Amino acid sequence: MRKKEYKYLGIITGLALSIFAAGCSTDNSKVINDDSVGKGQEIDLAYVEWDTEIASTNVIGTVLEELGYDINLIPLDNAVMWEAISTGEADAMVAAWLPDTHAAHYKNYRGNLVNLGENLGGAKLGLVVPKYMDVDSIEDLTNEANKTITSIEPGAGIVAAAETAVEEYDSLSGWDLDTSSSGAMVVALKKAIENEEEIIITGWSPHWKFSTYDLKYLEDPKKAFGGTETINTMVRTDLEKDMPEAYKVLDQFNWTKEDVESVMLPISEGEDPKDAAKEWIKDNSDKVEAWTKDVVK
Repeated sequence: MRKKEYKYLGIITGLALSIFAAGCSTDNSKVINDDSVGKGQEIDLAYVEWDTEIASTNVIGTVLEELGYDINLIPLDNAVMWEAISTGEADAMVAAWLPDTHAAHYKNYRGNLVNLGENLGGAKLGLVVPKYMDVDSIEDLTNEANKTITSIEPGAGIVAAAETAVEEYDSLSGWDLDTSSSGAMVVALKKAIENEEEIIITGWSPHWKFSTYDLKYLEDPKKAFGGTETINTMVRTDLEKDMPEAYKVLDQFNWTKEDVESVMLPISEGEDPKDAAKEWIKDNSDKVEAWTKDVVK
């Protein structure tokens, strides 16, 4: 399985993508067994480099690879990921947060891709704080954490939701939204907790940080962050015709918050994502069998 990166080459041409192969764990010269399901057919899986999506994409990618497909993992910005699926530049992604977080992207591209439905339910977004902070609702905020919300990459759906919260809540009047990256946000969270300092982050679950730190969501009575979400699988329009068995596996891919967090945690502790995926697959053969049910082998 290889990791590819797509980057913009221009702003007028729209989705102008450049691909280069970066070594992952599979040699490009690997001989594919002609008797396999995939027969070496290439599948490009797009994802955003958020912890949840790194885990899920590596797991489903490894399952497909073990069926004989040649898998490329393609990290993209969120908006570019949606466009890549809609144009057929990428084959699939398991990273669509609906109905609220990626609502604008889904509205823009839904006519040019196929929604295979949820692969995980019960997802959630909101403002998150350490439990030692004496605040329980966004409406209760005054001047905590120097009136700063620490967030992730600009353009992410959760950042847009945080901007909405700042606009809608009087308690957030004059507050700053500090955007950086998901990795930088977690580093800031770790440092604050070590020093028992105040910090407010944009958080989502499933995520390994909830099993590592004592955290809580702030109540969101205005529903700026929406309600319970699902994470859905999206594929390009012709995938079922071109690769029906891969389509079937992607359609049947479904797991729980506990499943994905058990993959995310070792990755957060330094384990290679593919190694963590392989370990989970080995320990959860019954679930993998359900994903590959009725696949012609």
